[in-house]
Amino acid sequence: MVLETVEAPGQRFSVRFESGAVVPVDDTSSPEAASPVQMVLVALGGCSAIDVLQILRKKRQVVLGYEVVVRGERRAEHPRIFTRIEILHRVRGRNLNPAAIADAIRLSDTKYCSVHAMLEGKAEITSRFEVLPV
Repeated sequence: MVLETVEAPGQRFSVRFESGAVVPVDDTSSPEAASPVQMVLVALGGCSAIDVLQILRKKRQVVLGYEVVVRGERRAEHPRIFTRIEILHRVRGRNLNPAAIADAIRLSDTKYCSVHAMLEGKAEITSRFEVLPV
């Protein structure tokens, strides 16, 4: 990936990935760009969501909607690392099996999600889920 400065308020960068994707990053969060710290939570949520959805599909769960909410708490002193992170999976579908959802999340958290593995020694990470009505 390449970080390239762009003319904008703050410390804005345009991140270009080999895939061609472009993501704006800034020192503070705004409607136009996320902060690098927010991108850490995005990476964790995205990694987990991709794993969980793939596992649920393999388990033949009919998922019609899926949302992941990630919240983090940071320590007050520098470096302001995350001390606690919560991942909430909201799943909507037909005849969903809660045990299958719990197992998919467990597998992502303990085996497949590389971002989770990188953060787990530094922050307490908890995952939970809600099954939403169709």
